[in-house]
Amino acid sequence: MKTTLSLKPAEVKKDWVLIDAEGVVLGRLATIIATRLRGKHKPQFTPHVDCGDNVIVVNADKVHVTGNKADQAILYYHTGYAGGIKGRSIRQRLESKHPERVLEKAVERMITRGPLQRAQMKHLYIYAGTAHPHDGQQPKPLDVAALNPKNKRA
Repeated sequence: MKTTLSLKPAEVKKDWVLIDAEGVVLGRLATIIATRLRGKHKPQFTPHVDCGDNVIVVNADKVHVTGNKADQAILYYHTGYAGGIKGRSIRQRLESKHPERVLEKAVERMITRGPLQRAQMKHLYIYAGTAHPHDGQQPKPLDVAALNPKNKRA
């Protein structure tokens, strides 16, 4: 008789993955990162356990947006005051002080909401430049651009 394997949190083995986001399409990159964070790429995936990998993303400020979305897509946020709804385009967000938040929000919205999402998002490290402080973990590079020709745009 075959049984379904269900991982326990103590049995989870987390790898470290390094992704270079330069020139990669935003949505395609976000789906790959979300899949890695959830652990759906592993054969022993368990939906209620944090079995995903630790993901490091560098060059998040050089992510590519196709079509006219850079200028036309508006990301809204609220200040907390009455009538405090504000919006900025993706281009404005990428040229601002924290360009990595565009990718962070895209990934966050692809993961199921709840306590498990908050735990999984803690394993995502996004940096605008090429430098990162995680060399001690010896992350394995993942070339997202080579996975599919549509992933990278000039």
